[in-house]
Amino acid sequence: MSAREGDRLKVLHEVRKRLITQKQAAVELELSVRWVRTLLKRLGREGDSALRQRLQGRVRNRKTPEAVAVGHQ
Repeated sequence: MSAREGDRLKVLHEVRKRLITQKQAAVELELSVRWVRTLLKRLGREGDSALRQRLQGRVRNRKTPEAVAVGHQ
């Protein structure tokens, strides 16, 4: 988990403990309140690993195939 993801996790746990509001968390994380709610729901369903990069370990959808990329160089 990256430092940024760790910071998000810490702030969202504070929201769940009612130490800060969703709006305060959104300002602190520079996210919308709506996205904070989405992350909180995901955190409740999937646990701490819900905040990790979703595409981690997989190939991006828009990645140029290697055969095409090599042919252009």
